[in-house]
Formats: sequence, structure tokens, C-alpha cells
Amino acid sequence: MTPVSARRGAVYVSVAATAWGTGGAAGALLFESGHLGPIGVSFWRYLLGAAFLLALTRRPWRPRRLTWHVLPVGAGMAVYQTAYFAAIAGSGVAVATVVTMGATPIFTAIGGRLLLREPLGPVARAALAAAPAGLVLLTWESVVRAEAGAGIGYALLSAAGYAGVTLFSRRHRTDPQGTAVGGFVVGAACLAPFALPAGVLPELSVSSAALLLYLGAVPTALAYGLFFRALTALPATTVSIISLGEAAGAALIGVVLFGERLTPLAWGGCALLLAAVAVLALKADTEM
Repeated sequence: MTPVSARRGAVYVSVAATAWGTGGAAGALLFESGHLGPIGVSFWRYLLGAAFLLALTRRPWRPRRLTWHVLPVGAGMAVYQTAYFAAIAGSGVAVATVVTMGATPIFTAIGGRLLLREPLGPVARAALAAAPAGLVLLTWESVVRAEAGAGIGYALLSAAGYAGVTLFSRRHRTDPQGTAVGGFVVGAACLAPFALPAGVLPELSVSSAALLLYLGAVPTALAYGLFFRALTALPATTVSIISLGEAAGAALIGVVLFGERLTPLAWGGCALLLAAVAVLALKADTEM
């Protein structure tokens, strides 16, 4: 495996976060055009993601490469994806997003310090404070109008699962491509018992087929492939904070494609969030 520099790792995770930001819009459109539920969309996302990565890899990948470490990665991916959708059902998109994405870098920072002995320099500490603050400002108006309910518990479970996958993948980072493919296969297997009874076959049309292919190729195969590669070069906390750029990207997509409006407070939060991400990306090859 060719070593990845810290600067390139920061670019990789920034591109991954941008791609993830388009996944929500693709999933929402699939709910309507393909008549799939959230679990069904997640199932196809992982299955197609594995297929695309296998098609693009330069070396053969065999089932025997499903070493033990992809099992917790795949199970964690299935847990945090399902828990996130449960959080949306229980508390709405805004609260689910704020709690999940805001708690993830905090959980990751604590785990990285205690389990991986990763240092947390002044730049990373400042970004760790600024990024969740920007996320709260970005979604504040929606949050105060929502009733959180039990969804917060699912959101925290989703954040813990995502942080766990990030930390585990940082610890076992010798084969990022194998980890991504194996994680997708295991994640799809974990979701299959829940997806099949609900009806896993989409109502295919040109638009729904295109959306499924896009979801599998860009926010899944491309994004997770780059994400696991970035974890070979950057601390887990840095990766999790830069990943928060997904929220800003999703908000901007909502404005451009769906005609949504952001308040001045939300625009300020978006700017703060992107500033924290940009600082970490630019300082990736220095002591943070």
C-alpha cells in the first residue's frame, strides 16, 4: 500500500465529507422514486458500494480476505446507519443531525486519547470546540422547533457507533480497501434480515436506478474508500472533525437544489463550521 501524506489524507477526507453531503439528498429522492424505506436504501448503498469498489480495485479481492477486523467495522456501520434513521424518526432530521454529528468528534477525541494515545494539540482542540458550535448554529432554528423525545438516545448511539468505526479503523489501518469492501459486505448482511421483510426491491425507473447507482458509487464507494485511506495518515479526531464538513455541504445543497433558506445565524454557523474544517485541513501536516 502506497503511504498517504497527512496533507493528502486531509484532502481525501474533505472530498469524502463533500460526497457524504450529497447522500442525504439522494436518499430522500429514492424514498419517493424507488419507494424504499431507510433500511432498504442503506442495504443497497452498502451492497452497491462493495460492488463498485471491487470493480475498481487493481488487485483481486476474495472472500478469504474478510479477516476478523471487518466484522466490527461492518456491524458498527450497520448500527450507526440504522440508529441515525431511528433518531430521525424519533426527533426529526435537525436534532438527529446535530446530536449525532456533534457528539461524534467528542466521542472520537475521548476514545483517541484513551485508547490510541493520540495527542490533541491546540489547533485540534480549537477546532473541536468550533465545529460543533457551528453545527448547532447551522441547525438552531430547526432544533428549537422540534421535539427531541427518545430520538436523542438513538442519535447518541449512532455517534458512538461512528466513532467506534473510526477509532477501530485507525487502529487497524493496514488494508483500507479491504476494510471498506468487507465493512460494506458485513453491513449489508447485518441489515438484510430487517430490509427483506420490509421489501428490499426498489420500483426501478430511470431516475431511481440512476440514484441508486450514484448513491453506491459516490457517497459510498468513493467516500468511504477515501475515508479509510485518510485514517492511515491522520489522527481519528482530525478525520472526524473534517468530516463535519458534510453538514455544511448538505445545507448548501438544500439551498441550491431544493430552494431551502438559511437564516443569518445558520449562515454564520456554516461559515464557522467550514472555517474549523479548513484550518484542520491546512494544518494537517503540522503539529496540531
